[in-house]
Amino acid sequence: MKITLSPTRMDATLTAAVDGDVLILNGEVLDFSAVTGAAPLERHGHFWIMGPVRREEGELHLTLLLPHGACPPPETLFPQPLRLVSGPVPLPPFDSPGIGQDPG
Repeated sequence: MKITLSPTRMDATLTAAVDGDVLILNGEVLDFSAVTGAAPLERHGHFWIMGPVRREEGELHLTLLLPHGACPPPETLFPQPLRLVSGPVPLPPFDSPGIGQDPG
């Protein structure tokens, strides 16, 4: 699965995992096994997914909103696309290290 991330300032948090054609977002299981190259999923109705879910040369392609705080690091603002077959999605940090932590 190829996941493109679209950084967005918001307080909500996201956890994601992949298992083949299944994407798990904050515990919600989304099965995209029915998506074919000839039939992209234009209307999925899911908050975290932007645009269509499509299959290119057998690989699912989708764009996820990437929530971040007020002071995100560069890797969050300019994330690289991710390719996964299985496991947790390694999302960039929500905020820069030390932001929001008690200095004492």
